[in-house]
Amino acid sequence: MEAAAGAPVRGPDAESIKAPFRTVKRFRNRLLLVIIVLVQRRPTITDVAAAAGVSVATVSKAINGRYGVGGETAARVLQVASELGYASSLGASSMRSSRTGVVGVFIAAFEPFSTEVMKGIGVALGDSGNDLLAYSSLTGNEHDGWERRSLSRLAGTIDGAILVAPTVVDLPGTIPLVAIDPHTGPAGLPTVDSDGYGGARLAMQHLIGLGHRRIGFVSGRQDLRSALLREAGYRSALDDAGIPFDPDLVRAGNYELRLSRDAAGALLDLADPPTAVFGANDLSAIATVQVAQSRGLSVPGDLSVVGFDDVPEAARADPPLTTVRQPMQQLGNEAVAMMLALLANQELRRPHVTLATRLVERRTTAPPRR
Repeated sequence: MEAAAGAPVRGPDAESIKAPFRTVKRFRNRLLLVIIVLVQRRPTITDVAAAAGVSVATVSKAINGRYGVGGETAARVLQVASELGYASSLGASSMRSSRTGVVGVFIAAFEPFSTEVMKGIGVALGDSGNDLLAYSSLTGNEHDGWERRSLSRLAGTIDGAILVAPTVVDLPGTIPLVAIDPHTGPAGLPTVDSDGYGGARLAMQHLIGLGHRRIGFVSGRQDLRSALLREAGYRSALDDAGIPFDPDLVRAGNYELRLSRDAAGALLDLADPPTAVFGANDLSAIATVQVAQSRGLSVPGDLSVVGFDDVPEAARADPPLTTVRQPMQQLGNEAVAMMLALLANQELRRPHVTLATRLVERRTTAPPRR
Protein backbone atom coordinates (compact mmCIF):
# COMPACT_ATOMS: atom_id res chain seq x y z
CA MET A 1 0.00 0.00 0.00
CA GLU A 2 1.45 3.39 -1.00
CA ALA A 3 1.82 6.25 1.49
CA ALA A 4 -0.32 9.34 0.94
CA ALA A 5 1.36 12.16 -0.94
CA GLY A 6 3.40 14.35 1.36
CA ALA A 7 3.13 11.91 4.31
CA PRO A 8 6.43 10.76 5.84
CA VAL A 9 7.42 7.17 5.06
CA ARG A 10 8.05 5.32 8.32
CA GLY A 11 10.40 2.31 8.53
CA PRO A 12 9.69 -0.71 10.70
CA ASP A 13 9.98 -0.11 14.45
CA ALA A 14 12.54 -1.91 16.62
CA GLU A 15 10.05 -4.42 17.96
CA SER A 16 8.99 -5.55 14.49
CA ILE A 17 12.65 -6.09 13.58
CA LYS A 18 13.41 -8.14 16.71
CA ALA A 19 10.29 -10.31 16.52
CA PRO A 20 11.48 -12.68 13.73
CA PHE A 21 14.78 -13.25 15.53
CA ARG A 22 12.95 -14.15 18.74
CA THR A 23 10.89 -16.65 16.74
CA VAL A 24 14.07 -18.20 15.30
CA LYS A 25 15.63 -18.49 18.78
CA ARG A 26 12.49 -20.10 20.20
CA PHE A 27 12.46 -22.56 17.28
CA ARG A 28 16.16 -23.36 17.86
CA ASN A 29 15.55 -24.01 21.55
CA ARG A 30 12.56 -26.24 20.80
CA LEU A 31 14.61 -28.12 18.17
CA LEU A 32 17.37 -28.68 20.72
CA LEU A 33 14.78 -29.92 23.20
CA VAL A 34 13.42 -32.37 20.59
CA ILE A 35 16.96 -33.65 19.96
CA ILE A 36 17.52 -34.11 23.70
CA VAL A 37 14.27 -36.05 24.06
CA LEU A 38 14.98 -38.21 21.00
CA VAL A 39 18.35 -39.33 22.36
CA GLN A 40 16.77 -39.79 25.80
CA ARG A 41 19.21 -37.73 27.82
CA ARG A 42 18.68 -34.90 30.21
CA PRO A 43 19.74 -31.41 29.11
CA THR A 44 23.17 -30.27 30.21
CA ILE A 45 24.65 -26.90 31.01
CA THR A 46 26.37 -27.09 27.61
CA ASP A 47 22.97 -27.41 25.89
CA VAL A 48 21.72 -24.30 27.69
CA ALA A 49 24.86 -22.37 26.76
CA ALA A 50 24.54 -23.35 23.08
CA ALA A 51 20.86 -22.42 22.93
CA ALA A 52 21.33 -19.11 24.75
CA GLY A 53 24.42 -18.19 22.76
CA VAL A 54 26.58 -17.69 25.85
CA SER A 55 29.43 -19.51 27.59
CA VAL A 56 29.04 -22.35 30.08
CA ALA A 57 30.49 -20.05 32.74
CA THR A 58 27.79 -17.45 32.05
CA VAL A 59 25.04 -20.06 32.34
CA SER A 60 26.46 -21.26 35.65
CA LYS A 61 26.59 -17.72 37.06
CA ALA A 62 23.08 -16.87 35.85
CA ILE A 63 21.48 -20.02 37.27
CA ASN A 64 23.23 -19.59 40.61
CA GLY A 65 22.59 -15.85 40.81
CA ARG A 66 26.25 -14.91 40.89
CA TYR A 67 27.81 -11.56 40.09
CA GLY A 68 29.05 -10.83 36.58
CA VAL A 69 26.01 -11.45 34.35
CA GLY A 70 23.80 -8.63 33.05
CA GLY A 71 20.11 -8.70 33.88
CA GLU A 72 18.97 -9.20 30.28
CA THR A 73 21.48 -12.01 29.72
CA ALA A 74 20.53 -13.72 32.99
CA ALA A 75 16.84 -13.54 32.09
CA ARG A 76 17.53 -15.05 28.66
CA VAL A 77 19.59 -17.88 30.17
CA LEU A 78 16.89 -18.70 32.73
CA GLN A 79 14.21 -18.65 30.02
CA VAL A 80 16.23 -21.04 27.82
CA ALA A 81 16.96 -23.30 30.79
CA SER A 82 13.24 -23.45 31.55
CA GLU A 83 12.32 -24.23 27.93
CA LEU A 84 14.87 -27.05 27.81
CA GLY A 85 13.81 -28.47 31.15
CA TYR A 86 17.26 -27.87 32.59
CA ALA A 87 16.01 -26.30 35.81
CA SER A 88 14.23 -29.52 36.73
CA SER A 89 17.44 -31.56 36.50
CA LEU A 90 21.03 -30.42 36.92
CA GLY A 91 20.16 -26.77 37.44
CA ALA A 92 17.74 -27.45 40.26
CA SER A 93 20.20 -29.62 42.13
CA SER A 94 22.89 -26.96 41.61
CA MET A 95 20.68 -24.28 43.16
CA ARG A 96 19.77 -26.54 46.08
CA SER A 97 23.38 -27.43 46.85
CA SER A 98 25.03 -24.09 45.89
CA ARG A 99 27.15 -26.04 43.41
CA THR A 100 27.51 -25.49 39.72
CA GLY A 101 27.80 -29.12 38.65
CA VAL A 102 30.89 -28.13 36.65
CA VAL A 103 34.42 -29.51 37.07
CA GLY A 104 37.26 -27.55 35.51
CA VAL A 105 40.12 -29.24 33.67
CA PHE A 106 43.26 -27.13 33.33
CA ILE A 107 45.56 -28.15 30.48
CA ALA A 108 48.63 -26.15 29.47
CA ALA A 109 48.38 -27.25 25.82
CA PHE A 110 46.25 -29.68 23.85
CA GLU A 111 48.69 -32.27 22.51
CA PRO A 112 48.38 -36.06 22.06
CA PHE A 113 48.96 -37.00 25.72
CA SER A 114 46.57 -34.45 27.21
CA THR A 115 43.96 -35.22 24.55
CA GLU A 116 43.91 -38.89 25.55
CA VAL A 117 43.71 -37.94 29.23
CA MET A 118 40.79 -35.63 28.41
CA LYS A 119 38.91 -38.52 26.81
CA GLY A 120 39.09 -40.43 30.08
CA ILE A 121 38.03 -37.39 32.10
CA GLY A 122 35.13 -36.65 29.77
CA VAL A 123 33.69 -40.17 29.89
CA ALA A 124 33.98 -40.43 33.67
CA LEU A 125 32.48 -36.99 34.29
CA GLY A 126 29.67 -37.63 31.82
CA ASP A 127 28.74 -40.82 33.65
CA SER A 128 28.60 -38.85 36.92
CA GLY A 129 26.18 -36.22 35.61
CA ASN A 130 28.68 -33.39 35.99
CA ASP A 131 29.76 -31.06 33.23
CA LEU A 132 33.32 -30.38 32.09
CA LEU A 133 34.88 -26.98 31.51
CA ALA A 134 38.29 -27.28 29.80
CA TYR A 135 40.64 -24.36 30.27
CA SER A 136 43.98 -23.93 28.51
CA SER A 137 46.82 -21.44 28.66
CA LEU A 138 46.78 -21.50 24.81
CA THR A 139 50.48 -20.66 24.82
CA GLY A 140 51.68 -24.04 26.05
CA ASN A 141 54.24 -24.11 28.84
CA GLU A 142 55.66 -20.61 28.37
CA HIS A 143 53.86 -18.97 31.29
CA ASP A 144 54.45 -20.69 34.61
CA GLY A 145 51.63 -20.38 37.10
CA TRP A 146 48.88 -19.71 34.55
CA GLU A 147 46.62 -22.08 36.47
CA ARG A 148 46.66 -19.78 39.50
CA ARG A 149 45.49 -16.80 37.47
CA SER A 150 42.86 -18.84 35.64
CA LEU A 151 41.45 -20.32 38.83
CA SER A 152 40.83 -16.86 40.25
CA ARG A 153 38.90 -15.92 37.10
CA LEU A 154 36.73 -19.04 37.41
CA ALA A 155 35.92 -18.53 41.09
CA GLY A 156 32.32 -19.55 41.71
CA THR A 157 32.03 -21.17 38.30
CA ILE A 158 33.52 -24.61 38.98
CA ASP A 159 33.16 -26.98 41.93
CA GLY A 160 36.66 -28.45 41.57
CA ALA A 161 39.60 -28.58 39.18
CA ILE A 162 41.72 -31.34 37.64
CA LEU A 163 45.20 -30.07 36.73
CA VAL A 164 46.94 -31.90 33.87
CA ALA A 165 50.75 -31.56 33.93
CA PRO A 166 50.53 -28.40 36.06
CA THR A 167 53.15 -25.67 36.14
CA VAL A 168 52.49 -25.04 39.84
CA VAL A 169 53.00 -27.12 42.99
CA ASP A 170 49.76 -26.11 44.68
CA LEU A 171 46.94 -23.62 44.35
CA PRO A 172 45.24 -21.59 47.08
CA GLY A 173 41.48 -21.76 47.38
CA THR A 174 38.60 -23.69 48.81
CA ILE A 175 37.70 -26.01 45.93
CA PRO A 176 39.02 -29.59 45.60
CA LEU A 177 42.03 -30.08 43.31
CA VAL A 178 43.55 -33.22 41.74
CA ALA A 179 46.77 -33.30 39.69
CA ILE A 180 47.55 -35.66 36.79
CA ASP A 181 51.26 -35.96 35.93
CA PRO A 182 52.08 -33.69 38.89
CA HIS A 183 54.67 -31.01 39.48
CA THR A 184 57.97 -31.94 41.13
CA GLY A 185 57.33 -29.93 44.29
CA PRO A 186 56.11 -31.31 47.65
CA ALA A 187 52.43 -30.62 47.04
CA GLY A 188 49.63 -31.76 49.29
CA LEU A 189 47.40 -32.37 46.30
CA PRO A 190 45.98 -35.79 45.45
CA THR A 191 47.82 -37.06 42.37
CA VAL A 192 47.51 -39.60 39.57
CA ASP A 193 50.44 -40.65 37.42
CA SER A 194 52.02 -43.70 35.81
CA ASP A 195 55.16 -45.61 36.70
CA GLY A 196 57.63 -43.42 34.84
CA TYR A 197 60.67 -44.90 36.56
CA GLY A 198 59.70 -48.51 35.87
CA GLY A 199 58.58 -47.68 32.34
CA ALA A 200 61.90 -46.02 31.52
CA ARG A 201 63.75 -49.06 32.80
CA LEU A 202 61.63 -51.27 30.51
CA ALA A 203 62.59 -49.13 27.51
CA MET A 204 66.28 -49.16 28.40
CA GLN A 205 66.38 -52.88 29.19
CA HIS A 206 64.88 -53.53 25.76
CA LEU A 207 67.56 -51.46 24.01
CA ILE A 208 70.40 -52.85 26.12
CA GLY A 209 69.11 -56.36 25.49
CA LEU A 210 69.41 -55.72 21.75
CA GLY A 211 73.08 -54.90 22.25
CA HIS A 212 73.03 -51.08 22.39
CA ARG A 213 75.61 -49.48 24.68
CA ARG A 214 75.54 -45.88 23.52
CA ILE A 215 71.97 -44.75 24.13
CA GLY A 216 70.82 -41.14 23.95
CA PHE A 217 68.00 -39.65 26.01
CA VAL A 218 65.70 -36.77 25.01
CA SER A 219 64.43 -35.54 28.36
CA GLY A 220 61.04 -34.08 29.33
CA ARG A 221 59.73 -31.04 31.22
CA GLN A 222 61.97 -30.66 34.23
CA ASP A 223 59.25 -29.23 36.47
CA LEU A 224 57.21 -32.45 36.17
CA ARG A 225 57.78 -35.51 38.33
CA SER A 226 57.27 -37.77 35.31
CA ALA A 227 60.30 -36.29 33.54
CA LEU A 228 62.56 -36.73 36.56
CA LEU A 229 61.43 -40.31 37.11
CA ARG A 230 61.98 -41.26 33.46
CA GLU A 231 65.49 -39.83 33.53
CA ALA A 232 66.16 -41.65 36.80
CA GLY A 233 64.99 -44.90 35.18
CA TYR A 234 67.29 -44.24 32.20
CA ARG A 235 70.30 -43.78 34.48
CA SER A 236 69.39 -46.73 36.69
CA ALA A 237 69.21 -49.14 33.75
CA LEU A 238 72.60 -47.94 32.47
CA ASP A 239 74.11 -48.47 35.91
CA ASP A 240 72.64 -51.97 36.20
CA ALA A 241 74.20 -52.87 32.83
CA GLY A 242 77.59 -51.45 33.79
CA ILE A 243 77.37 -48.71 31.16
CA PRO A 244 78.92 -45.39 32.29
CA PHE A 245 76.57 -42.40 32.25
CA ASP A 246 77.57 -39.84 29.60
CA PRO A 247 75.97 -36.38 30.10
CA ASP A 248 76.56 -35.60 26.40
CA LEU A 249 73.94 -38.22 25.58
CA VAL A 250 71.17 -36.36 27.47
CA ARG A 251 69.48 -33.46 25.67
CA ALA A 252 66.44 -31.41 26.68
CA GLY A 253 63.26 -31.95 24.67
CA ASN A 254 60.77 -30.57 27.22
CA TYR A 255 58.06 -32.93 25.86
CA GLU A 256 57.80 -30.57 22.83
CA LEU A 257 58.19 -31.38 19.14
CA ARG A 258 60.43 -28.44 18.16
CA LEU A 259 62.82 -28.73 21.11
CA SER A 260 62.96 -32.49 20.67
CA ARG A 261 64.01 -32.08 17.04
CA ASP A 262 66.83 -29.80 18.19
CA ALA A 263 67.81 -32.34 20.84
CA ALA A 264 67.84 -35.22 18.35
CA GLY A 265 69.95 -33.20 15.95
CA ALA A 266 72.46 -32.44 18.69
CA LEU A 267 72.73 -36.14 19.57
CA LEU A 268 73.29 -37.16 15.96
CA ASP A 269 75.90 -34.41 15.55
CA LEU A 270 78.12 -35.92 18.25
CA ALA A 271 81.51 -37.24 17.14
CA ASP A 272 80.41 -40.59 18.56
CA PRO A 273 76.63 -40.53 18.07
CA PRO A 274 74.28 -42.94 19.82
CA THR A 275 73.04 -46.11 18.16
CA ALA A 276 69.72 -45.77 20.01
CA VAL A 277 67.64 -42.98 21.54
CA PHE A 278 65.02 -43.15 24.28
CA GLY A 279 62.53 -40.29 24.08
CA ALA A 280 60.84 -39.20 27.32
CA ASN A 281 57.54 -39.08 25.43
CA ASP A 282 56.26 -40.16 22.03
CA LEU A 283 56.51 -36.67 20.56
CA SER A 284 60.24 -36.58 21.29
CA ALA A 285 60.72 -40.09 19.91
CA ILE A 286 58.79 -39.32 16.71
CA ALA A 287 60.82 -36.12 16.33
CA THR A 288 64.01 -38.18 16.65
CA VAL A 289 62.86 -40.58 13.93
CA GLN A 290 62.04 -37.67 11.62
CA VAL A 291 65.42 -36.00 12.16
CA ALA A 292 67.27 -39.28 11.56
CA GLN A 293 65.34 -39.96 8.36
CA SER A 294 65.95 -36.41 7.12
CA ARG A 295 69.68 -37.16 7.35
CA GLY A 296 69.39 -40.33 5.33
CA LEU A 297 69.58 -42.66 8.33
CA SER A 298 67.51 -45.81 8.51
CA VAL A 299 65.27 -46.44 11.53
CA PRO A 300 65.88 -48.99 12.97
CA GLY A 301 68.81 -50.00 10.75
CA ASP A 302 71.08 -47.10 11.72
CA LEU A 303 69.25 -45.84 14.80
CA SER A 304 66.83 -47.52 17.20
CA VAL A 305 64.20 -45.33 18.91
CA VAL A 306 61.83 -45.93 21.83
CA GLY A 307 59.17 -43.51 23.10
CA PHE A 308 56.89 -43.22 26.12
CA ASP A 309 53.06 -42.81 26.26
CA ASP A 310 51.73 -44.86 23.31
CA VAL A 311 49.59 -42.06 21.93
CA PRO A 312 47.57 -42.99 18.81
CA GLU A 313 50.21 -41.33 16.61
CA ALA A 314 52.81 -43.88 17.78
CA ALA A 315 51.11 -46.78 15.99
CA ARG A 316 50.58 -44.67 12.86
CA ALA A 317 54.17 -43.42 12.66
CA ASP A 318 56.47 -44.57 9.83
CA PRO A 319 57.81 -46.94 10.98
CA PRO A 320 55.40 -47.69 13.86
CA LEU A 321 57.02 -46.63 17.11
CA THR A 322 58.20 -48.98 19.84
CA THR A 323 57.12 -47.29 23.06
CA VAL A 324 56.20 -47.61 26.71
CA ARG A 325 52.44 -47.58 27.16
CA GLN A 326 50.88 -45.68 30.02
CA PRO A 327 47.08 -45.91 30.44
CA MET A 328 46.32 -42.27 29.63
CA GLN A 329 42.53 -42.50 29.62
CA GLN A 330 42.65 -44.39 32.91
CA LEU A 331 44.66 -41.50 34.37
CA GLY A 332 41.62 -39.34 33.60
CA ASN A 333 39.21 -41.91 35.04
CA GLU A 334 41.15 -42.14 38.30
CA ALA A 335 41.37 -38.36 38.65
CA VAL A 336 37.60 -38.01 38.25
CA ALA A 337 37.00 -40.75 40.85
CA MET A 338 39.17 -38.78 43.27
CA MET A 339 37.39 -35.53 42.44
CA LEU A 340 33.92 -37.00 42.96
CA ALA A 341 34.99 -38.40 46.33
CA LEU A 342 36.35 -35.01 47.38
CA LEU A 343 33.16 -33.26 46.27
CA ALA A 344 31.21 -35.74 48.40
CA ASN A 345 33.47 -34.87 51.38
CA GLN A 346 34.85 -38.39 51.46
CA GLU A 347 38.36 -39.23 52.60
CA LEU A 348 40.49 -40.59 49.78
CA ARG A 349 41.52 -44.20 50.28
CA ARG A 350 44.61 -43.61 48.11
CA PRO A 351 45.57 -39.93 47.71
CA HIS A 352 48.40 -40.83 45.31
CA VAL A 353 47.71 -43.35 42.54
CA THR A 354 50.43 -44.76 40.27
CA LEU A 355 49.38 -46.86 37.28
CA ALA A 356 51.48 -49.60 35.69
CA THR A 357 53.30 -49.22 32.37
CA ARG A 358 54.38 -51.80 29.80
CA LEU A 359 56.58 -52.01 26.72
CA VAL A 360 54.90 -52.16 23.29
CA GLU A 361 57.33 -53.47 20.66
CA ARG A 362 56.77 -52.25 17.12
CA ARG A 363 59.31 -51.54 14.36
CA THR A 364 61.74 -48.83 15.47
CA THR A 365 64.24 -51.03 17.34
CA ALA A 366 66.84 -53.56 16.18
CA PRO A 367 70.37 -54.68 17.16
CA PRO A 368 73.07 -52.09 16.37
CA ARG A 369 75.08 -52.46 13.17
CA ARG A 370 78.34 -51.55 14.88
